[in-house]
Amino acid sequence: MLSQSFDYAIVGAGAAGLHLAIQLSLDEAFADKRILIVDKDLKNSNDHTWSFWENKPSKWDKIAKKKWNKAIFYTHQKKIEIPLKNYHYKTIQSIDFYPYAKEIIHSSERFEWVKDDISEIVDQNITGKKGTYSAGHIFDSRIAEQFFHEKNDYISLVQHFLGWFIKTPEPVFHEEVMTIMDYRLKWKDQTSFHYILPFSSTYALVEFTLFNEHLLYEKEYEKILKEYISEVLKIKDFEILEKEIGQIPMSTYPFEKHHKKHLTKIGTAGGWVRPSSGYSFKNAERYSRMIVDNLKKKNIPYKGIVAHRFRFYDKILLGVLKEKNDLGEEIFEKLYTKQPIQSLFRFLDEQSTWLENVRIMFSLNKPIFRKKLIESL
Repeated sequence: MLSQSFDYAIVGAGAAGLHLAIQLSLDEAFADKRILIVDKDLKNSNDHTWSFWENKPSKWDKIAKKKWNKAIFYTHQKKIEIPLKNYHYKTIQSIDFYPYAKEIIHSSERFEWVKDDISEIVDQNITGKKGTYSAGHIFDSRIAEQFFHEKNDYISLVQHFLGWFIKTPEPVFHEEVMTIMDYRLKWKDQTSFHYILPFSSTYALVEFTLFNEHLLYEKEYEKILKEYISEVLKIKDFEILEKEIGQIPMSTYPFEKHHKKHLTKIGTAGGWVRPSSGYSFKNAERYSRMIVDNLKKKNIPYKGIVAHRFRFYDKILLGVLKEKNDLGEEIFEKLYTKQPIQSLFRFLDEQSTWLENVRIMFSLNKPIFRKKLIESL
């Protein structure tokens, strides 16, 4: 078996691991460091789609599959147009992100990418099926097993989804307008909606998403997705080119408790996914910059990453959805329509002011929110 030693090791080459690797590769302070990236996959497939918003051009524009400046929100009875003002909603696919990240990483001699399946990490030692490795500090994207045993002790839901990339013979999509949420067809009055990213007038990602505790069989996702396309969108003829299916834990579980002296949890495993929304791509970029800055200042790598006041708001919202899951449509309608969209985006990006946060929470004014506020306090 191989046995190698590194200054840093990144276990898992998903969005979080690669964002961190990019930040380490671009900073000359780490030019003399040996950095391991280890993953059981070489990341050559189109296995993820990430969406986010930005209010100015960025490096992601050159690999973004599409960006939109207009959005639509459908309740079960009305259509609401949401101008994004100076923001653009952008989508990147992993088939474009992975090569972009690997080109940056492989251009630097400080990195070594190893394909291996890691089974154990003890202190500074990493054990895989093909070799053993050691590192001064390890960044681990694997969710701790304790989460699965303890999650019911916290407020926990799951965002689970099935999306189809469909092609139609005739133009049916307005390619300049994305559908951020559509509640016209729901799953048993649960917080569930459809989501449309039109890449052209004949090609789009149409996705069905649920925020609740109970996963479905794949055929159940397929049934409601097909019904939505044929009955709501009135599209009778289409071809499914690709599929994506997945689940994201949305939980008040303190993932950060699994940080150790020589190990920092990253990505979902580190609590980088916003519990109330599931958005993570820009968090991964921002938190990776913070880690690199902390390393340069000799601080603990994860210092300042968890924004406790935003987790407090997430706890209230998740608590409401846990107790009254049928309120999802009303809650998200108010979030997207009762204050400037810029404030909501800043809130979801953990960049909003206290005043913006108060306004957003008061826009959701219902007895159950007041109840959950008191419980959270």
